[in-house]
Amino acid sequence: MTIWAMENMGANDDQDQFNALMLPHMAAAYNLAQWLTGNRDDASDVVQESYLRAMRFFSGYRGGAARAWMLTIVRNTSLNWLAQKRGQKTVPLPEPGNEEDGGGVVEIVDDKVDLEFDLIQKEAAATMDQLIEALPVQYREVVILREIEELSYKEIAEVIGMPIGTVMSRLARARKAIQEHWNKTTEGRALK
Repeated sequence: MTIWAMENMGANDDQDQFNALMLPHMAAAYNLAQWLTGNRDDASDVVQESYLRAMRFFSGYRGGAARAWMLTIVRNTSLNWLAQKRGQKTVPLPEPGNEEDGGGVVEIVDDKVDLEFDLIQKEAAATMDQLIEALPVQYREVVILREIEELSYKEIAEVIGMPIGTVMSRLARARKAIQEHWNKTTEGRALK
């Protein structure tokens, strides 16, 4: 076997190991990036950049929670991206098929579905999404990692690089803020 073949065999093994350990966490990576950036396209860019960085520095991975390691990279890439974008102003373009641009989306509705209940659920989910989006990034990220990605406090501490006590404190403050705003929102609806 030549030296070239032995070197490439090691590279292929690393690539296979990277794929086996990191690719299963791509949905979680995208989810976190989308919540942090607030935009699907930007989240895709952040995830792509994160996976490129992870692949580049995979030799430094020392085992442990692969998901936490990957989400740490996604978090750092997202925060760097947000810092770069802070000074730039952007104007969102209408989505294809949006009512504003004359396109329409045909929706097929099953008559058996309770439309009122479905509408209430969608409205509640949209309100909750808005409340989470309104949180400062340091609170939003712990809510997403705990409540949506279901990471343990220890894993969250690893991802954000803070002590578990800080994670618990931020999560408590975020939940309190969400609850207070939720109560105000639902009281406002009840008065209408």
